Amino acid sequence: MRPAAPLCALLLVGLLSGCSRTKDTFAPRIVISSPSDGGVSQTRHPLVKGYALDDVGVTRITVDGKTIPLQPGSRKIANFQFQAQIAGSAGEYVIHAFDAAGHDSKQTLNLSVDSVKPQISIKNFQRAGKTIRISGLATDNVSVAQVIVDGNRLNINPGKRVEFYAETTGVYADILVVDAAGNQTATRAQQ
Repeated sequence: MRPAAPLCALLLVGLLSGCSRTKDTFAPRIVISSPSDGGVSQTRHPLVKGYALDDVGVTRITVDGKTIPLQPGSRKIANFQFQAQIAGSAGEYVIHAFDAAGHDSKQTLNLSVDSVKPQISIKNFQRAGKTIRISGLATDNVSVAQVIVDGNRLNINPGKRVEFYAETTGVYADILVVDAAGNQTATRAQQ
């Protein structure tokens, strides 16, 4: 029976080695939920939200070298947020995430401020019965993101100058233009 003992020991070592912990080689991954990199804000103090993923757990997150608190919950998906302080028209923030094994990763977030409302210019207004045909030009210093006529979002190519055309019914047409930062301008077109 002695020859079976070394075989059992060898089998036991083989089984237990499969239970050994693997080395942590995964650096945390940082994801910014809002605003996106290169995003435009109406305010100089936007709330930045995101999370860091790590297989073992995130131990610390810093923004420009200053530690920020992690929100309650799992450290494998560590949620965070901070209030940006943009001086001037643009800001850059370097976010670092660290795990228990000493791995770290960084992501840079660039933001700009746009408090200028877009402009609307009505080029043509025609009425045929209750049908209204309207064309115009929406402009913005950064980018026109949406043109909405009587609650209907038009299909546009965003840009600094956006020509638009719409047909609607009624006595007048309410037009809303929204820029990339969320600034809005509204007008009512009528004869």
